[in-house]
Amino acid sequence: SSGINAEYGVGVTVSRSSASFYHFKHVHILSILQCVNLVYFVCEARYAFTPHISIIIILIFWEGLLGGGCYVNSFYAIYEQVPHHKREYALGLASVSDSCGIVLAGILATFLHNYICKFRAY
Repeated sequence: SSGINAEYGVGVTVSRSSASFYHFKHVHILSILQCVNLVYFVCEARYAFTPHISIIIILIFWEGLLGGGCYVNSFYAIYEQVPHHKREYALGLASVSDSCGIVLAGILATFLHNYICKFRAY
């Protein structure tokens, strides 16, 4: 479990560090890809069809890249596109929204986890 967390953390770190090299303007695409990962992992938890753990590890690293990319590119877009006199407010609002999203995801994950464990197909 800690190794998987490390893989995710490495993905996040790599993508957050990439902002000085590359800026992804279509952040919504990263969010859609995260939703695709969610569907994959819910199905995987329910049916256990992935043939090898290395595929899961790669997908978790990928998820870290997507999550970190969303984060850094969202803040970069605010910095670049919001007028200077509104920028501090926008960055603060984005930070609070990010934290609220993490809390909400944690709460929802608890219920989803219990549901998946109750109805496993294997």
